[in-house]
Amino acid sequence: MAERRASPEVRWPAQPDMSLALNHMGTFDWDLDSGRMHLDSTALEVLDLDPEEFSGTPAGLRSRMGPSEAARLDARVAQALKDGRSHYGAYVRSRRRDGSPAWTHIQGHILRDADGRPYRVIGILRDAAHDPGEPGAGGERAEGRRRMTGVVERTTAILAHARTVNDVTDVLKDPEALSHLGAVSVMLGIVDGGRIHLVAEGQLGSYVPEIEYTRIDARFPMSEAVRSLQPVFLASREEFQHRYPELWPYIEPLAVRSGVYLPLIAQGRAIGALGLLYRRDGDFTAEERNVLVALGSGIAQSLQRAMLFEQEHDLAEGLQRAMLPRRIPQVPGSRIAVRYRAARMGREIGGDWYDVVPLGDGRIGVMVGDVEGHDTDAAAIMGQLRIVLRAYVSEGHTPDTAMARASAFLRDLATDRLATCTYAELDLGTGLLRLVRAGHHDPVVRRGDGTAHPVQVAGGLPLGLAPRETAPAGRSGSGYPVTSLELHPGDTLVLCTDGLLARPYAEDPDAGMRELMDAVSSGPADVEELADALCDLIGDAGGGDDMALLLLRRRGTPGPRGGGPLRLRLTPGDPEGPAMARHLIRAAVAAWGAQELADAVELAADELMANVLVHTDGGGHVNVRLTAAGRIRVDVEDTSSALPRRREAGDWAVSGRGLLLVDRLAAEWGVEPRGGGKSVWCEFALPSPP
Repeated sequence: MAERRASPEVRWPAQPDMSLALNHMGTFDWDLDSGRMHLDSTALEVLDLDPEEFSGTPAGLRSRMGPSEAARLDARVAQALKDGRSHYGAYVRSRRRDGSPAWTHIQGHILRDADGRPYRVIGILRDAAHDPGEPGAGGERAEGRRRMTGVVERTTAILAHARTVNDVTDVLKDPEALSHLGAVSVMLGIVDGGRIHLVAEGQLGSYVPEIEYTRIDARFPMSEAVRSLQPVFLASREEFQHRYPELWPYIEPLAVRSGVYLPLIAQGRAIGALGLLYRRDGDFTAEERNVLVALGSGIAQSLQRAMLFEQEHDLAEGLQRAMLPRRIPQVPGSRIAVRYRAARMGREIGGDWYDVVPLGDGRIGVMVGDVEGHDTDAAAIMGQLRIVLRAYVSEGHTPDTAMARASAFLRDLATDRLATCTYAELDLGTGLLRLVRAGHHDPVVRRGDGTAHPVQVAGGLPLGLAPRETAPAGRSGSGYPVTSLELHPGDTLVLCTDGLLARPYAEDPDAGMRELMDAVSSGPADVEELADALCDLIGDAGGGDDMALLLLRRRGTPGPRGGGPLRLRLTPGDPEGPAMARHLIRAAVAAWGAQELADAVELAADELMANVLVHTDGGGHVNVRLTAAGRIRVDVEDTSSALPRRREAGDWAVSGRGLLLVDRLAAEWGVEPRGGGKSVWCEFALPSPP
């Protein structure tokens, strides 16, 4: 008969310490303020810890728990503290020194001060390996299933908002997401032709560098997952070494004991692969495999959406770049700066544009505009509209006529998009600035002394709308009246689209314009530096709308008093018109310090005006100005397409001598087409700079 082992002597009744020790129940005391934790000898024995191994803090328990178990226990305690409960309990998986699995039950009592603030936890830690039917283990398995399912749901919900591949990788690299998954590292590879491009890795120090680019036919688990469209599960370090010897040198120095590689499948083909590495040993359960496959499916859908979005964005961005001017011409006498900022929302492309058109003879045209919408259609319409408006002003059409024709062109496109635009034409020699506005907001002028003010430009309808039946009194029949002013040397014209002015959360609709005015007046004088300062109003990434900005600064020194340009209307049947024009021309020439040329300029201008009044029906305009080259220029415009010709007049002829006189008096003369009419001009060289 076998000898029975004697039980230790125990006094009656048993003391609490003896009762706890015989049932493998230890105690712990945790000071929440200092972070110190005390484990008695039985608690150390349950966790298979030597006293010198324990650090005296909760972190010392992690050497016997996996990352996922420690994270779950932390979450359980944090929830109890948050809910104001006095007790909590949890079953956790742990491992003994020899690597064998164990179950431990932890129960704590939370002490709180008079204000309800928790400051201490006193509890029991016991070996749960002999619980009948492992009720704790079953409960923890159910909780594990719920936790993993929750991880998949949360990850899928977060990835639903991912718009780029970087957004997807940022979610996967999040340390909190890794801890919930139980993984210590994550790798994301994207199929690129016959290779896999590794684009992301998580948790620095645990990354396995399977080379940035690997061939799909290589002996790597990620390549195998892509080839076979099946997940690859690795349950031990020995399996890593045996199945993938080329990968083993990278795995060997790491604390990695298992892993899984999931193919990311979208529309029946692999677009990438996801690798997860673990410190745990052992194969994956059927439930774990199903959850991981579901996670891979959600990531694949998000990744495909992000890749398609980036492809579409790259196409749209390339289209936008092609539609905007490739370079900005440098025009003597001016400094120009342009900026474009894409929107943060939508496809980050829109219909905003800018352009600079050299018109010759010291004149320059500048414009900004905005087509409705933020898509490729808006960008395509913008490109067509910019080019056609550029063509009209280059042909010599006046600003109002060019704007009216651009509006008709947009209507002919049969699109439902409208556009707004501001076009300005500047004579750099005289400073004459002519502006026309189509549904756009007013421009801003910064004077040489730093003051700034908006320019009240008479506006017309947005481009694409049918013109009014009759033009209001005093306005151009084109429907786009022209506003003229003088831009002095040192002044800067500011044109922008409403993306720079929009403030979505501001109650005051004028807040954006006030901010712009403050920034313009307080900003630097240099146009490039000022453009950067204005862009800072919305930031480098843009706002809810795209934005185009153009700054034009007139260089040079101020001219003498009265040195501005002269523009007069020639009306048929007005007997006083020519006489008044001759008087004003003489006064302007005298103001420019060229009194000795007054007779010649007056006579030449009189001959050109007479040609308009006698040989055309619609009258015209006479312009007299001082050019940047130091010449007096006389332009007489009319609406007739018939070109004048010089001819010899007989002794008794009453006409035919006008152009002969102009040719003899002026240094140069010529004819330029101007849209539906022409301009006959002549220039006189000043005897000395004014």
